[in-house]
Amino acid sequence: MMVDTSSFNARIIAEFRARHGQVGGGFDGAPLLLLHTVGARSGTPRINPMMYLPDQGRYLVFASKAGSDRNPDWYYNLLAHPDVQIEVGDAIRSVHAVVLQGDERDEAFAEQARRYPGFAGYQSKTERIIPVVALTPTDGSVA
Repeated sequence: MMVDTSSFNARIIAEFRARHGQVGGGFDGAPLLLLHTVGARSGTPRINPMMYLPDQGRYLVFASKAGSDRNPDWYYNLLAHPDVQIEVGDAIRSVHAVVLQGDERDEAFAEQARRYPGFAGYQSKTERIIPVVALTPTDGSVA
């Protein structure tokens, strides 16, 4: 079944904003943020809801794309334009994105998969290593 991600994301974004960062359904109780990026090729502003893992003042996000063999577009947007904004609860924060490597990446992904086993399932569906991106606040705020 094909999912219209634009309308799905629009519903999640609307609920996130109406409920001060809380979303029900499959995301009920999960830490969620809205990632604002600029299209790597198009320059078009984009917003993607996603789960995150708080980590020593950073927000870790996972380019799982539900186990697809391709990274999500937002990942490439961050590589091209790493200084972005996120919404967490009612706050908007400026952050800088860095892709984690090696043991740091592996430990972060293992922790996310421990907390949310669906992420382990995503990794098992693809041969690519799912990237983990650290979003570090640049505006003095703390995760």
